[in-house]
Amino acid sequence: MESISSEKLRQYITELEALEDKKADIAEEMRQIWAHAKADGLDPKILRQVLKIRKMKPEEVSEQEELLTIYLNALG
Repeated sequence: MESISSEKLRQYITELEALEDKKADIAEEMRQIWAHAKADGLDPKILRQVLKIRKMKPEEVSEQEELLTIYLNALG
């Protein structure tokens, strides 16, 4: 491992600590949004599925829908 200055190390640690703080703030904001959505009668499990689907490419969504239909039909 090459030598690193204490100043550079301190900079990395400071930046990482700042990001950890932001991450905690974002996580709290997300908890509040999930709680509001649930209070408004929305199902968090379904909302998570919608978020997952929206991240997918259209062809991936189509493929999953086709497979789901095939599997459900096979089960009767």
